[in-house]
Amino acid sequence: MRRGEFLTAAASAALARRLARAQPSMPTPSLRVLLGRGDARGTAGGGFQFGGHSYRGGFTQTPNGDVINLVALDEYLYSVVPQEMPSSWPAMALQLQAICSRTFVLRRLDPGKPYDILPSTADQVYEGTATETPAGRAAVDATSGLVLAYSGQYAKVEYSSCCGGHTESSADAWGGEPIPYLMGVVCPYCTLSPDYRWASSIPFAVIERATAPRLRGARLESVRLAARDSSGRARSFTLVTSRGSVSIAANDLRRALGPRYMRSGLIFSLDAAQDIARLQGGGSGHGVGLCQWGARGIALLSGSLAGAANFYFPGTQIAPWTSVSSQLTTTSSRRS
Repeated sequence: MRRGEFLTAAASAALARRLARAQPSMPTPSLRVLLGRGDARGTAGGGFQFGGHSYRGGFTQTPNGDVINLVALDEYLYSVVPQEMPSSWPAMALQLQAICSRTFVLRRLDPGKPYDILPSTADQVYEGTATETPAGRAAVDATSGLVLAYSGQYAKVEYSSCCGGHTESSADAWGGEPIPYLMGVVCPYCTLSPDYRWASSIPFAVIERATAPRLRGARLESVRLAARDSSGRARSFTLVTSRGSVSIAANDLRRALGPRYMRSGLIFSLDAAQDIARLQGGGSGHGVGLCQWGARGIALLSGSLAGAANFYFPGTQIAPWTSVSSQLTTTSSRRS
């Protein structure tokens, strides 16, 4: 997209004000965050402490000792937004992160389960009041009640640090039915990310240790990129061993090696020689949905909130949460 294809920042702010005025007067949703086992105690000024952190809201403890934080959604987001995106970034990018994080949570509220969400990268990072920032709170307040919707329901929101120039299809990343607004788009806005392009040298010994259950003691002799998907990301690798060849899904190899060696599945070249696999790649994370560095880039070009949301999630709209049909999902995030 060209810069002129986005709404102006003024138009974006006007849209946010109009959507906010359209919301009926309803209480802010609350959620239950599973913090873990241990002792929690209330504090004199309100809230409570657990595991060396201070939290807003209240808590309940299950018979097995798990502490569950009962907290208003926006107060939860006060901690989440600065954890998921640097507070020094432009306000528009932080506001889009707030909308994405709010939508992410609302899809998962399920009164039939003992808790709604985890406070880690398994869902969204949440560490209580110590991680709140003025910019993060401002982004949450500016978008209070606003979510990303598709066909009258909460959109399935995913996000990662940097797509490397092309976001990933959710179906290619994790299988399942294609989602119309998660098909992958060409992204020219994340070039300032330190992970936009990267190189990695992986000793065969490291790969052998990471894939030991598959190799079953065989010695690794070479590594080949076997297949790519429509975004250019690796779909599978072939590990050539002293006992034959073993196929491994790219996501499985990336998780086994970790981000130190393989920051994303977007691999431009692979050269395996002298017991070292040398990769040239781009991006960081799974690449599905919102590219956070791309959102920053759009904001620096004076792009709009609505325009950026629709760029990464085509066909979706920013809408009041009260106008969206509730749906339950048992699908956990795979933001890795």
